[in-house]
Amino acid sequence: MGILGIILLVIFCLISLLLIFLVAIQDENSVGLGGIFGGSSDSAFGSNTSSFITKATTILAIVFMILSLVVAIVNKSSDAEIERAIAAEAEAAAAADWSEEDTAAGSWVDETAESGSTESTEAAEVSAE
Repeated sequence: MGILGIILLVIFCLISLLLIFLVAIQDENSVGLGGIFGGSSDSAFGSNTSSFITKATTILAIVFMILSLVVAIVNKSSDAEIERAIAAEAEAAAAADWSEEDTAAGSWVDETAESGSTESTEAAEVSAE
């Protein structure tokens, strides 16, 4: 995700919080959270407050929808990118497994060679006696 994706995501979060706030303070015939901010919403912020809040909510809802599509398009991954990432991960895991097996096999071969050389030396000593 590039810088553009991060900036769009931050703006998206801010707009969603603003939208939540505006929906919460809307007046539905004096029912809801609109009464918290000074009684009736119509008189708290002015005489045309409800129409302003309704228009602002509508505009923010439209911007929210458009921005959600833009963020999705900017951050989408194509199938080829996903397949490449999966293949790279599988190759890295296989390489790690092979290196572990080689290390384990190498240590087994070393131990066998060491024990075999000791046994052959002991066998030579016994036969010499």
